[in-house]
Amino acid sequence: MLNERREIQVACPAFLGNERKYVEECLETTWISSIGRFIGAFEHEFARLCRVRYAIACNTGTSAVHLALLGMKVGIGDQVIVPSLTFIATANAVRYCGAEPIFVDSEPRTMNLDPELIERAITPQTRGIVAVHLYGHPVDMDPIREIAARHSLFIIEDAAEAHGARYKGRFVGALSEVAAFSFFGNKILSTGEGGMVTTDDPDVAERVRLLRGQGMDPSRRYWFPEVGYNYRMTNIEAALGLAQVEKADEHFGARRRVSQWYYRHLGSCQELMQLPIEEKWAHHAFWMYTIVLRPWLNRDSVMRGLAAKGIQTRPVFYPLHTLPPYRQAGQTLSCAESIAARGVSLPTHALLSEDDVIYVSENLAKICEKSKRVASQAASR
Repeated sequence: MLNERREIQVACPAFLGNERKYVEECLETTWISSIGRFIGAFEHEFARLCRVRYAIACNTGTSAVHLALLGMKVGIGDQVIVPSLTFIATANAVRYCGAEPIFVDSEPRTMNLDPELIERAITPQTRGIVAVHLYGHPVDMDPIREIAARHSLFIIEDAAEAHGARYKGRFVGALSEVAAFSFFGNKILSTGEGGMVTTDDPDVAERVRLLRGQGMDPSRRYWFPEVGYNYRMTNIEAALGLAQVEKADEHFGARRRVSQWYYRHLGSCQELMQLPIEEKWAHHAFWMYTIVLRPWLNRDSVMRGLAAKGIQTRPVFYPLHTLPPYRQAGQTLSCAESIAARGVSLPTHALLSEDDVIYVSENLAKICEKSKRVASQAASR
């Protein structure tokens, strides 16, 4: 298998049900914009999936985080605690509100926000905490909820990467005051672009719906009591979303199946890499099967070697405190920086076969062993 070459994408949407049928209905009925039966149906079914009262569809995951923050009335002068190791949209949405993200380091096992470091980041301006379920593993929420209660802070879940993940038996999206999801093309459930806000709070849901649609009063057309946003989802996107949610168990099961194949075929390589950890209280969604290479391996060289074999990979996100819009002189978050320098996301999607995973795993092991020899020879000179 090592001598052959395949083209394996790092991510790919899977259409397992009524996607084509529902989109064709949109075209035939001409309901293609932000009004149509699929929007309400998608919201209802996604709320049912997450075990929450309300789900409000919007155009992107970034918009969902922004709306969640606005739903909690974050504004100018506020501070919001955010993990540094996440996609930049989490922090950008805080800035959209005129507030400031305060970055906290990760813990090494799950790569998520470290609860033990949160309290030292709290100031009189702190309003809340965004808990990001990174790469599909849920955050340890109980200690964060205890801290939030002690300091009268809200919690927002950024569940963009964690459809179907569970914490102590409860689905993400139902673990805090409000949560945000993404349905970008590489996500577990996809509408191409799209997002969702979930909550059990009727006041938050009402405010999010108002702001999603330019701030127009739902009972008085073209009357705008405040400035809103054009964050609406289209009926076509919702049609895709409804079809995806109808097959949610199959999508979730496919991710688990791919992850188990990786564990099986990389299990002998743990001297070379840390495999994803699933805590005993967690049900990992495996948006991405993300490994962390040992310090003596050259991550970028390993990724180039995989690319030469037709295997797409992605590096772990840059820690946000190292990026130009958010860089602060002297700030060091060692765990996030270490993971970002060594982390690699392997191909993870529902269309992979076990042969594909074997191909990735065998090539990864061979390339890492070669990189290890090169590093050893360099060290002995």
